[in-house]
Amino acid sequence: MFSEIRKVTNLNKEEILSLHIADEQEGFIETTLQCLKEAKNDRRFVPVGLYKGDIAVGFAMYGAFKQDQGEQRVWLDRYFIDERYQHRGLGKYFLQQLICYLQATFHCNRIYLSVFDDNEVAIQLYKKFGFVFNGEIDENGEMVMVKEVGNDDYNESD
Repeated sequence: MFSEIRKVTNLNKEEILSLHIADEQEGFIETTLQCLKEAKNDRRFVPVGLYKGDIAVGFAMYGAFKQDQGEQRVWLDRYFIDERYQHRGLGKYFLQQLICYLQATFHCNRIYLSVFDDNEVAIQLYKKFGFVFNGEIDENGEMVMVKEVGNDDYNESD
C-alpha cells in the first residue's frame, strides 16, 4: 500500500490531532496538540503525518538546529504510531522512511533523538536501527541517541 510522509497543514491538521498513543505510553511523548503548538512557536520544527494510503497512522516532528560550534544537528524530535495501528510493523517501517527522508532532506551525517530511560520499547526500536546513546542528557532529562547516517543496517537481533 502507498505510504508517505506529509507535512501538517490546515487540510490535515484535524486528522493529526486525532492521533494518540496508548495509555501505557503516556508521559513518554507530548500530544500532537502540544507538538503543533511548539512547532508554531519555533519554526525550526517541522511536524509531519505518517500516512498509509489516505489514513494518518502516525506522527513525527523533526528539525535542524545549529550548535554553538556551528555544527547543525538534525533531530527526529517526536515519533509515534497511533495506538490503533501499533503492532503491525509500522513503527519499523516509518522509522526507516524517516531516516531516509531526513538524510535526503538535510544531507546530514548524523540523526539525533532523545528518549526517557524507562521507555524500553522505543529504545529497543531505535537500537535496531543503529541509534546509540552518546552520553548526553537533554533539557527534559531524556537520554540522547545518535545514528551515524549511512549505517542503515537494521538489526533484528538487538
